[in-house]
Amino acid sequence: MNQESDNFLTKEKFDEFTKELDHLKTTRRREIAEQLEYARSLGDLSENAEYQEAREIQGATEGRIKQLEGMLAHAQVIEGGKQSEISIGSKVSIIKVGEKEEREYEIVGSAEANMRDRKISHMSPLGTAMMAKKKGETFEFETPNGIAKYKVVKIS
Repeated sequence: MNQESDNFLTKEKFDEFTKELDHLKTTRRREIAEQLEYARSLGDLSENAEYQEAREIQGATEGRIKQLEGMLAHAQVIEGGKQSEISIGSKVSIIKVGEKEEREYEIVGSAEANMRDRKISHMSPLGTAMMAKKKGETFEFETPNGIAKYKVVKIS
């Protein structure tokens, strides 16, 4: 996976990750250091469950810090807005050919994709099929149940 070209984030998600990183580097590191200090004061570290747990939490926290730093360093912040064709950041209404119910999605980078929030990755089969389509165009893509055909109703 090409980290640089695959790390698109909305401004909101970029700010959320920046806030999380700041919290982990300041508040959380201090809390873990205090837990480690307390656990050390309990004595023998080889059989000290509190110490082992604090070290595991420290490792997980440092791993998340590295992950966030990498994502933010290579992030390309996308801005939504009025667009004539679908791209990352677009909010799209589509309808399956032969059905009446519209489905709305926001096209986002992989790190932000979340089907519960109707945010789909530009790298997903549906996202890839929609890219660069205009209002009124139809497109199709492969699903486990065969080829699905959709029409673009609205782009915002």
